Amino acid sequence: MTHSSNKYILLIIAAALLSACAVKKYERPATVSTDKLYRDEVSADSTTIADMPWQSVFKDPKLTALIQKGLDQNLNLKNAIENIVQARATLRQSKLAYYPTLNLDASVTRNKQSEAGLNFPPGININTLTTTYKLGLSTSWEADIWGKLSSTKRSAFASYLATDAAKQAVQTQLISDIANNYFLLMSYDKQLEITQKTLESRIENVEIIKALKEGAIVTGAAVVQSEANRYAAEVLIPDLKQRIRETENTLNILMGQGPGPIDRGRLEDQAIPESVAIGMPSQLLHNRPDVRQAEFNFRVAFESTNLARTYFYPSLTLTASGGFSNLQLKDFFDRSIFYSIIGGLTQPLFNHGQNKARLTTAQSQQLQAYNNFQQSLLIAGQEVSNSLYAYQMAVAKQDSRAKQIESLEKAVDYTQQLLEYSSATNYTDVLTSEQNLLAAQLSGVNDNLQKLQALVDLYRALGGGWK
Repeated sequence: MTHSSNKYILLIIAAALLSACAVKKYERPATVSTDKLYRDEVSADSTTIADMPWQSVFKDPKLTALIQKGLDQNLNLKNAIENIVQARATLRQSKLAYYPTLNLDASVTRNKQSEAGLNFPPGININTLTTTYKLGLSTSWEADIWGKLSSTKRSAFASYLATDAAKQAVQTQLISDIANNYFLLMSYDKQLEITQKTLESRIENVEIIKALKEGAIVTGAAVVQSEANRYAAEVLIPDLKQRIRETENTLNILMGQGPGPIDRGRLEDQAIPESVAIGMPSQLLHNRPDVRQAEFNFRVAFESTNLARTYFYPSLTLTASGGFSNLQLKDFFDRSIFYSIIGGLTQPLFNHGQNKARLTTAQSQQLQAYNNFQQSLLIAGQEVSNSLYAYQMAVAKQDSRAKQIESLEKAVDYTQQLLEYSSATNYTDVLTSEQNLLAAQLSGVNDNLQKLQALVDLYRALGGGWK
């Protein structure tokens, strides 16, 4: 082995060692303790409703049709898909950076020079008007010694994965929004139905009170109170109709279409999964699209820091060009070949602190991305805890609410009968019991809505809907 060969081997080894210093291998950073993400909930079972497809979670065929239309037409989701297209193009471009560039150059140059400017002695005839014809190829290639190109490619790949996760996050949120607004719409339908029936009952009650007044059982004050009670129910109806209209319009926006009526079922007919399993908190790292997106964004920042380090090391570039050049087009290929090969090594020495500023900025952005990753995991745990507790409390209220409504229905019947047959009962007692009954019935609808929406929120919080 020659002395020259030994020098090349030493240069290669030195480059490899410096490259290892410049580029660090990515490893998932330490996160907050996932065991404590779910408040008061400890589970060793990995079964979770997040693994269920949304078609199995939502049983109402009218709701599933709305969700499918939203997935097909929602404009935010379409934009998220276009972000993936752009990220894929950037990734493809980063892979092509490993290959040399190749350019074709074809030109015709007409050049007129000044005889006086040439400063030739008198008597020498020089052609100062020339036409040069040129056809050539040029190529350039940068050796990825310090990992600059590989860091750029890994950053582009992480960015692509982040946009894919972002699209999945948009999809899970879209499914959640459609389901929640669908249940909200049906709750308004149910409240409108209850209010209209109450109004019909109170209109009849006004006539009964008028008859009792004629029998001198009640006073004129009771008649006026019964009429006011009737209008108290009637005034609720326009607000409920307005909310129905606005919720329908919201659903249409989610489905990417103009305003119009929404075909829907009944709130009391909605079925929910038999088991509400939440799995283990550590599963959020894989199931929650926004958490995965935050980690991919951290990987982008990590590789950007690697890239910033490579600017402190020399770059090796090889360029070559060649072709044909001649002053006569008819003799274009006659003795007109030209070529050049250049190998260049550029080491930054002084550039006004740009490299140091670039590295400092990249390291700071990497720390911010890490903090965002941690924050997204904490928020995910909070959302699971909140929605699970909301679901549990809604279930806990159902029994008591049903008994409250049953008791108030009896109270209304008893006070109305006592008013009719006994002077010991005041109409205020009837009025109070009727108002309490309506409030309890409307609250019962809200309890059912809370349970359904909490289930939807829990499904999304666990990362369901995108698989």
